[in-house]
Amino acid sequence: MNDAYYIQRCLDLAVKGFGHVAPNPMVGAVIVHNGEIIGEGYHQRYGEAHAEVNAVNSVLNKELLKESTIYVSLEPCAHYGKTPPCADLLVKHQFKRVVIGCVDTFSEVSGKGIERLKNAGIAVETGVLEYECRYLNRRFFTFHEKKRPYVILKWAQTLDGFIDKKRTNQDTGINWITGEATQKEVHTWRSQEQAILIGKNTALNDNPSLTVRAVEGNNPIRIVLDRNLEVPSEFALFNSEAPTIVLNTIKHDPNENIQWIQLPEMTPKCILEALYQQNIQSVIIEGGAETLNSFIKSNLWDEARILTGNTQFEDGLPAPSIPLQPHFETMFGPDSYKQVLNPSAK
Repeated sequence: MNDAYYIQRCLDLAVKGFGHVAPNPMVGAVIVHNGEIIGEGYHQRYGEAHAEVNAVNSVLNKELLKESTIYVSLEPCAHYGKTPPCADLLVKHQFKRVVIGCVDTFSEVSGKGIERLKNAGIAVETGVLEYECRYLNRRFFTFHEKKRPYVILKWAQTLDGFIDKKRTNQDTGINWITGEATQKEVHTWRSQEQAILIGKNTALNDNPSLTVRAVEGNNPIRIVLDRNLEVPSEFALFNSEAPTIVLNTIKHDPNENIQWIQLPEMTPKCILEALYQQNIQSVIIEGGAETLNSFIKSNLWDEARILTGNTQFEDGLPAPSIPLQPHFETMFGPDSYKQVLNPSAK
C-alpha cells in the first residue's frame, strides 16, 4: 500500500468526529508495521484524547512502534492545550517515520510539531492528500487563517426561482418549499455547525426555533440579526433549547443563555468579527434573502447549499443567485440539492 492509501484511511477515521470535536480539527491516525495496520485512532470529542494518542493506545505490543510508521491527517500538535503535545508522544515511542497529510496553520502548532519530530531523528513526510486533508477541516483552517467563521449559505427555492411568497404584515408562518426528507437533512447540517444565523425578517415571519429536533445531535448557537431589537422576547428563538446571540446596534448584555452584542454597524464584516470573538468556527446562514445577498455581495461566504423544491410560487421574493458551477449535486426525494464552493472568498 502507498502513503496515500493510509492517509485516506486517516480521513475516513477523522470524519467520525464530525460535530463533536469543534473548535478542534477532525484528525485520524493509522499505525503501520511491516505493511500491516496495527493501530488506529481518531479525535472523538473536544477536550479528550487526540487521534495519535488513541492510535498508540490501540497497539498491544508497544515495542513495535519504534519500527513503525504513523500516518496522521494533520500535523501533530506541539503545545499543551486540553491534552499534552502529540509530537512528544511520537518522539517518546521513537517512531521510525511520520507521514502527515497537511500542516496545521494554527499559530500554536504551524510547523512546530514537524520540527520537533525531525529534531528527534524521525523521518517526516508531508503533503500527502493535502487538498483532501485541508478540505475536511476547512472550517478550522478558515477560522485560523482568515480570522472569521467558515460561512455556509443555505436556502430553498422553488422551481420558478422564488425563496418565499409575497407577504403582507399579517402573513406569518413558514411557506414550505421542500419535503420532509430534505428538512431532516437540513437538521443534520445544523447539528454539524457551531452556529446558525437568520435575519430579523425571517425571525418575525417564521418564528423558527432553529434546533435539530428532527435528528439526534447538538443544537447550534442561534444568531439573529436584529438591528433595533424588534423580535419579541416570547419568540421561539429565546427559549432554553439552545443559546442565542442577538446582534444589534442598541444593547450590549452578555447573559448566559441569551447574549445581546452591540455592533458599530450591521455589515457582514462586523457580524463575522463578532462571531470570531465568540470563538465560533462555523455558521450556517439560513436567510432571508436580504441577509444572504449581503454576504454574497461582500464575498464573505465559503459554501452555498441550494435546495430546489418540486413546487412553484409563480410570484414572490426572488432567490439569491450565484454564478458558479456546483461542486456537488444530488437529490433528496423529489428535491434537488447542489453545493457551490467559493474559491475567491475573502
